[in-house]
Amino acid sequence: MKKNHSEFYGERLISNSEIFCFPNPSPSRPYEISIELPEFTCQCPFSGYPDFAVIRVLYQPFEKVIELKSIKLYINSYRNQKISHEEVANKILNDLVSAANPTWMQIEADFNPRGNVHTVIKTIHGVRK
Repeated sequence: MKKNHSEFYGERLISNSEIFCFPNPSPSRPYEISIELPEFTCQCPFSGYPDFAVIRVLYQPFEKVIELKSIKLYINSYRNQKISHEEVANKILNDLVSAANPTWMQIEADFNPRGNVHTVIKTIHGVRK
């Protein structure tokens, strides 16, 4: 039996994704969490060409910690979006800050070179301890 496109379970998980957080197990201690997402894709809003990047999240949690599967699904939701490098880095930061309310967070979007141009966008929220 041939499945139609709308039945792929991964696409359903991605389209229904939400950033899930759980309580910080050590809220009295400042510490950092580093997450690297090496398979980020989106589309250039001007050409429609695919853009590929490594997204690096570095943060100091406050009361909540980001659950890893939920951030994976959230990041995969950008695959078919037409969005600029600058907008995507800032949107990811805004969404993660809204969900987790970290003490400090940095997003680094390291885009693969295209046309001899390499772009790295860094966005920061809060004050690092």
